[in-house]
Amino acid sequence: MIGVALVGLGDIALRAHLPALLRNPEVTVAALVDPDPARRALAAAHARAPVAKDVREVLADPSVRGVVLATPPWVTAGLIAQVAGSGRFVLAEKPVATSLEAGEKLLALPEEQLRRVQAGLTYRHDPALELLGEWLRSGLLGSPLLVRAHIYDERRDPADPAHARRVEETLRHGLPLVHEGAHVFDWFRLLFGAPERVDDAWTLATRDGLPAPNLCGVRLLCPHGTVVLAEFGWLTDAPPRCEISVLGDRGHVRLDGYSFTVELSTAAGIERFEFEPDRTTRCFDRQLARFVELITGVRHEADPGLEAGVATLALAERITTLLEGRR
Repeated sequence: MIGVALVGLGDIALRAHLPALLRNPEVTVAALVDPDPARRALAAAHARAPVAKDVREVLADPSVRGVVLATPPWVTAGLIAQVAGSGRFVLAEKPVATSLEAGEKLLALPEEQLRRVQAGLTYRHDPALELLGEWLRSGLLGSPLLVRAHIYDERRDPADPAHARRVEETLRHGLPLVHEGAHVFDWFRLLFGAPERVDDAWTLATRDGLPAPNLCGVRLLCPHGTVVLAEFGWLTDAPPRCEISVLGDRGHVRLDGYSFTVELSTAAGIERFEFEPDRTTRCFDRQLARFVELITGVRHEADPGLEAGVATLALAERITTLLEGRR
């Protein structure tokens, strides 16, 4: 059994990372780490494992071979360097940092440390994206393409003010495109190639008192003339659908942003593709399986590596710089 510690016990840790760790037959949860005693107690109710308030306690335990970092991104970068420097393997939740400067410092780590770090770009592992990639490579939709991404999450629930406060705190450390874009920009790079140009960007605050605009968007030019229109939004009472559509001369694909159900429309008709189990389970299980393969030496390179996480930060920073230049 491979001892893996889970550091950071917020929503994504308890809802997705911890269940995946408990489901994997090759893994034992070696420690649950968070400075908040209430979060430690909540996690311990789901898994029998030692608890700790500081990652340094975990790094003193030789049975811990891997560490999953589900920490706020403004502290994750420092923890990646600390854990990788101790000789452990690291799976770091996205984004791996909140600035390109912090991300590039991580890329300067020694090679033997870098190869032990897997970026937590979880949903790139979904079979729906693999299927879409096959269609695009085959030219099924034609080229060039128009891509429209509407990424709306973190609905403001009047009955859950604590959630709104957590999201607002995250907003202090970057626009929604920095955090949600860590996934979405990674998908664009995988499917369409690295964007060649940022053509436009915008922001909007839907109410006063927010630490930063809660809606934002960008127009990108990707290889082969593909145009991407992406918008991101948090903290509205009634967000619109979350989905990505890809339109070409010969077909149209619509990807549901929550379930990753895929609908393909061509001259031959409409086909619908669904995948089991639910998106969170299948993606976090696949991600953890690749991390276990990295730890055991079956896989010699992280999938994806840290450079993929930093690449999403680089694009987010290009967009943010454009926006700041207009103020």
